[in-house]
Amino acid sequence: MSNFLELAENRYTTKHYDDSRKVSDADIQALKEILRLSPSSINSQPWRFYVVSDDKIKAELADASYFNKNKILNSSHLVVFCVVDDLNLFEDQITKNYPEATVAYYKQNVKLQPEANIKNWLSRQVYLSLGFFLSACASMNIDSTPMEGIDLNAYSAILKTDGFKPLFAVSIGYRAEDDSNQPSVTPKQRLKLDDVVYSI
Repeated sequence: MSNFLELAENRYTTKHYDDSRKVSDADIQALKEILRLSPSSINSQPWRFYVVSDDKIKAELADASYFNKNKILNSSHLVVFCVVDDLNLFEDQITKNYPEATVAYYKQNVKLQPEANIKNWLSRQVYLSLGFFLSACASMNIDSTPMEGIDLNAYSAILKTDGFKPLFAVSIGYRAEDDSNQPSVTPKQRLKLDDVVYSI
């Protein structure tokens, strides 16, 4: 537990990457497996993850990322988190792969809701995987930058995410020595413990 607390204290949103350092293939494979193992409600897994290392594709995505452009260009990889956007596709997936109890829960408790509510629920599952992924990166001494400041339609067109919709992206790599956002330079700012955690 103390080790995870140290990771939480030292993990931060990287602003400047060392573009000469790349995450190893072995670590990328481990992160892919960690994404696959991410938790989700009723094990719904309504996601697709694009791990981008190709410089040309990364540059195209960077151009569609507003103020996040340089973070992407200088990072080792970009991971794009997508949610299933075709509800028929999602129902086919769970029907073919999941236990009857899971399918029954979806049909009896989720499917009957308005489409917007269902898609909102599915998107929240992808955000669960984000926390899992950021923690994994920290445990592997890999720096990361979660970002919602991206052009979602452009990302979808570039990656051809048929049936899925991009939600956000995470650049990963290794911080530049002069990154002023690292906690050793700029201490973390968080609300006081008693203001956010209540013991009852």
